[in-house]
Amino acid sequence: MCFKANALSYDYSASIECLPIPQDPQYGGGIITNPRLDQGLEGWSTFGEGKIQHRESTANNYIVAHSRNQPNDSVSQKLYLQKDNLYIISAWVQVNDDGGDGDVLVRAVFKMGNGLKYGGAVIAKSKCWSMLKGGLTAEASGPAELFFESNNTSVEIWVDSISLQPFTKEQWKSHQYQSMEQTRKRKVQFQAVDKQGKPVANAKISINQKASHFPIGCTINPNILTNTAYQNWYLPRFKYATLEDQMKWFVNEPVQGKEDYSAADALIHFAEQHGISVRGHNVHWDSPSFQPTWVPPLSPAQLGGAVVKRQHSIMNRYRHKVIAWDVVNENVHYNFLESKLGSDQSARIFEVAHAIDPTATLFMNDYNTIEDAKDGKATPARYLQRLKELQSYPGYSGWPIGIGLEGHFFTPDMAYMRASLDTLGASGMPIWLTELDVNSQPNQALYLEDILREATSHPNVKGIIIWAAWKPEGCYRMCLTDNNFKNLPTGDVVDKVLNELV
Repeated sequence: MCFKANALSYDYSASIECLPIPQDPQYGGGIITNPRLDQGLEGWSTFGEGKIQHRESTANNYIVAHSRNQPNDSVSQKLYLQKDNLYIISAWVQVNDDGGDGDVLVRAVFKMGNGLKYGGAVIAKSKCWSMLKGGLTAEASGPAELFFESNNTSVEIWVDSISLQPFTKEQWKSHQYQSMEQTRKRKVQFQAVDKQGKPVANAKISINQKASHFPIGCTINPNILTNTAYQNWYLPRFKYATLEDQMKWFVNEPVQGKEDYSAADALIHFAEQHGISVRGHNVHWDSPSFQPTWVPPLSPAQLGGAVVKRQHSIMNRYRHKVIAWDVVNENVHYNFLESKLGSDQSARIFEVAHAIDPTATLFMNDYNTIEDAKDGKATPARYLQRLKELQSYPGYSGWPIGIGLEGHFFTPDMAYMRASLDTLGASGMPIWLTELDVNSQPNQALYLEDILREATSHPNVKGIIIWAAWKPEGCYRMCLTDNNFKNLPTGDVVDKVLNELV
């Protein structure tokens, strides 16, 4: 696979700092008219029933949507989008002081012929500018209208340095190829020498690279322990794994006080025998739906004791045997433990986790951060806000925190995925796709290949776990093989990507 490097270069940068002056628009604004607002309101109009105004400061010009009564009372620009083009949007956003902390979710939205499509979001503040970066893929050619919305109608929305840059599919693939060559591969020079260290003329050197350094793994469950055909399929492909369910609290302690780690012990032993690195999944789960049945009725005092006992039980058992922990699973979406034990409960669990297993990376793990722009609960902006809350905990001492993105996709949007990874990567934290799958559908293999190529080529992604542990009755959402361990189309995709990384 080779692509010419004549495409417009992609800017993987993003800012997560709130700055006194906005940076220049990426790509010079792309197809946006008057991106720096230097020509007043040229190209911009009112969306909804609010009002807009051009304002100037000593540092920059910007546009303001004010007198807002509805979330979409805003400022907008009319555009024309081309089918199948991938669009990256960026803008610098500020809100006026609403009398609160000034942290307001502002989203970029596109009104299109078939409805509204979300492109990205940012947590905007007062008195400084925050960068929104997002993306979308045009499903059809036609007119569109870009606007910015916020459910907080008491604030004005200020916008500056707006950009919308289109890329063709060919250009997009060229970015992937160039990034893959730069971030996943290295040139190595060899020289044959004799015992005295002198070069040997006309020497022949044969090198056969068998695996990539980039981690791609797959979930396992007890079926692999006794099925030789399954082992013969799995072991040549994967050196990284996550246990499907066998380290979850509701499996380890279904009845209070009666712990069972037998299945997890056997799988960890299997992994050690075969040189497989394991991610620990998970210590706690913040969703009320995935607690052991005996946990929700507990009093706060009883729950606090059970939480501590569980954490010490599993983490002391497997410390130094796993490379990472999903510490409090899905605590961007949910807050079961916080609602019972206080707003800093997750941070306290992270603090204990680092004390028990200081060499392991501690992950915040959640879904829909890169999969679904419509889910406002776990946008990259919300995810990073939760990360900052952990880092602002008084006991925070620089724990090695990782960004865990589950990656349970339906219809992926590669532009939104890439822009989201750009934003999350600006944190400097390692990013893993931890539970990658695509729902069963005719395009399952095609979408899986798109996602894998985007993830393996993105400079901020450090590893991938595919959520496809085999079961004779069928996998969770996606299998890679049939019951005779012959590759399904999804398995062929995985093999192709693995081979290209070598």
